[in-house]
Amino acid sequence: MTESFLHYIWQFQYFDKNNLVTSQGEAVDVFHPGIKNRNAGPDFGNARIKIGMLEWRGSVEIHIKASGWISHNHDADAAYEGVVLHVVWEEDKIIRRPDGTVMPTLVLRDRVDAELWKRYRKLITSVEAIPCAGLFMKVNSVVRLSMLDNALLQRLETKANRVFELLERNKNDWDETVYQLLARNFGFKINAEPFQQLALALPYRIILKHAHQPLQVEALLFGMAGFLEKVREDEYTALLKKEFTLLDRKYNLAGKMLNRTQWRFLRLRPANFPTLRLAQFGAFLAGQPNIFSTLTSSGFEKLEEVLAIRQSHYWKQHYQFGKKVKSVPVFGKSSIDNVIINTVVPVLFAYGKQQDDEQYIDRAVNFLQQVPSEKNRVTRLFAELGFKVKSSFDSQALLELYSDYCQKRRCLECAIGANLVKPA
Repeated sequence: MTESFLHYIWQFQYFDKNNLVTSQGEAVDVFHPGIKNRNAGPDFGNARIKIGMLEWRGSVEIHIKASGWISHNHDADAAYEGVVLHVVWEEDKIIRRPDGTVMPTLVLRDRVDAELWKRYRKLITSVEAIPCAGLFMKVNSVVRLSMLDNALLQRLETKANRVFELLERNKNDWDETVYQLLARNFGFKINAEPFQQLALALPYRIILKHAHQPLQVEALLFGMAGFLEKVREDEYTALLKKEFTLLDRKYNLAGKMLNRTQWRFLRLRPANFPTLRLAQFGAFLAGQPNIFSTLTSSGFEKLEEVLAIRQSHYWKQHYQFGKKVKSVPVFGKSSIDNVIINTVVPVLFAYGKQQDDEQYIDRAVNFLQQVPSEKNRVTRLFAELGFKVKSSFDSQALLELYSDYCQKRRCLECAIGANLVKPA
């Protein structure tokens, strides 16, 4: 038995309520089971329950064994003084309140259909990556789509909270915050950390002062990234070093530089080399004097146009310093989509929440619906079940569903799993 199963049974009242009585013999009528609490404290709050002749409004606490009340130290926690009913699978101990009176306890062991437990056990013990793989497409489409909507909203809320944390550290400076988020995004997972450290070491306000001079922006980025140390020198790198030397003195940047060993090249396609990504990042920063306004006020087509970054001439023939090649691609469509999904959408959503303005939230969702679906292991798993993954709205929702519900076997907290377990 698991507490999550008991929570599910209590929340949806999937148990025999005929002649419902406490273990002390008092009649029980449940008018409202309460609202599930996802924070510290009793499991359900604001319940309405009649016990004996009295109607109570308060909390409900659930345990597999009644003795859990003691082992979890609820007897010494004032937050549990408002519990009006203790729901357990078995009563192995009589629980008393601080005043010595017996805690009203409802035992569910003989009141739950064994078939529900079997269906639940089948899900959580499944060897499939998606527990309900064989039944997923048999669930009503309204239930599936509703759960995906909830999963996407949960994912966007999580990402927005990360934006808010960064915004707070930046003293509500949206430009600095977007700059740092965008920098991390340009690291594309493998080099996300050094890109983020670079953005912290090189504030956007300094970049902004030189946005009209692309070479100086590149000098600042490559110099602070540590790539100008012991670099193979040519005309371009000589100019960068000269510019960075002057800028270093002007802004006292010494001691804040990264080491080039922090950047990873191994097993990366040349198009993802951090040197090229830095050049593309620099080209974007030099072309946009106000990145927050640019990313939050542009329509989808304009946004794609803005993010169609063309790096400077040198980097059209180099992936690394001193190694000339015939041609280097510009910032591609998949990279643009990645930035929209992982930077633009979370920023729009967070800004909409901060300003209490639905238009930004709607635009964030609309952008996801216009960006093609991501191609990864998770989207392939669901596609193999017959689910059509059409846009990044779908793929982002599926990523959240898989990581926060399927992998953790939180089937009863998922509308799809709960629908499969419920009584016929």
